[in-house]
Amino acid sequence: MRILIDTNILLSAMWFKNSRVAKTLLYVADNHELVLCDRNVTEMRDVIKRKTPNILADAEVFLSELSYELILSVENAEKLIRDPKDQPILNAAIVNGVDVILTGDKDFLCLDLESPKPMAVAQFLESEGIEL
Repeated sequence: MRILIDTNILLSAMWFKNSRVAKTLLYVADNHELVLCDRNVTEMRDVIKRKTPNILADAEVFLSELSYELILSVENAEKLIRDPKDQPILNAAIVNGVDVILTGDKDFLCLDLESPKPMAVAQFLESEGIEL
């Protein structure tokens, strides 16, 4: 399964290394095809620079050690999501055949999509039948 990781999941995994979110991210990397959108990676770096610049080097190491496919955000499409900043990420997921968007963002989670299916961490873990 191809799973796109949203910015809030990346940030939570960086800030809380032993959290359920971080363990879920590693589970996805080990058991599925991990996908990151260039816009999510850029946003993650920007937020870390602004809020916790002392861990930016750690974030870069984490990204370099993680096996993932990097997809490019896609502009110009029908608006499907409330937040216009999220639309290029959703477009990229659709165009690149992503199955699941792992997110905590309510704008994604309220979408009624089958593919890509927006899922919170708890919902994803339940669908996988695992407890972390």
